[in-house]
Amino acid sequence: MTGDIAVQINKNSVVRDSIYGKRVRPTDVLLTGIIYGCAGLSILILAGIMGYVFVRGIPHVTWAFLSTASSATKGTFGILGNIINTLYIVGITLLIATPIGIGSAVYLNEYARPGKAVRAIEFTTEVLSGIPSIIFGLFGMVFFGNTLGLGYSILTGALTLTLMILPLITRTTQEALKTVPDSYRHGALGIGATKWYMIRTILLPSAMPGILTGVILAIGRIVGESAALLFTAGSGYYLPKNLLHKVLESGGTLTIQLYLFMQKAKYNEAFAVAVVLLVIVLGINGLAKYLSHRFNVEK
Repeated sequence: MTGDIAVQINKNSVVRDSIYGKRVRPTDVLLTGIIYGCAGLSILILAGIMGYVFVRGIPHVTWAFLSTASSATKGTFGILGNIINTLYIVGITLLIATPIGIGSAVYLNEYARPGKAVRAIEFTTEVLSGIPSIIFGLFGMVFFGNTLGLGYSILTGALTLTLMILPLITRTTQEALKTVPDSYRHGALGIGATKWYMIRTILLPSAMPGILTGVILAIGRIVGESAALLFTAGSGYYLPKNLLHKVLESGGTLTIQLYLFMQKAKYNEAFAVAVVLLVIVLGINGLAKYLSHRFNVEK
């Protein structure tokens, strides 16, 4: 009987001392309420902005607006040229930045020895990601546009944006590679695989959800950028006559056209472009979640 009483006392003591048995304090309730309140406020602000933009812009988003380019001679008014310019800049920028960013991350994480050099590179990358975009635009205009003679062109804008998104892709890929367990590395090397074969067939596929997330976030930054492109890519809205030659011509993206509409007090058209941009951003975020979930399931 004495033993049973001792066991019951111990059980009561464990329950009282555990997280389930602790007394709820008023400060905990208050802080929990503040956290939920902040989260709800963020959701309300986002819903309010998106709702206002959609209400103002959707009535002016027509098929003609999306499928034609502005032309005084033909009497047409649309943003097709700007959509094509945006696709050009996104494609060229990713084509340059993605292999460089992923390759840099693989080198820093798998090949470089930890030390002052690696810390200096990582610090430089973090500083580079914090530089205002308009400074990138100034540098791109002077170096790519004037020094290299590319002028106001889509290629100049893409090269400038490459410098802007490289830190994002590099750091995201590094963090994704760090999440891969070391046992994968040791196991592959232990059965005689070369280091590059191990990286190519084991590490990169395992880190693919994080890498894809970084790339898609980079696409979102490219689509939403305007300050740097004002100095480098210009504001041309004509349809390309030659797909390859278009790279060396001026090309304004959707964000540039939105800025020009607001500058000319064409608010209805500006909100219509804002709706298109919001749809693109929502699509990018949805794609990121879908791909990350799919790769996690396959793993």
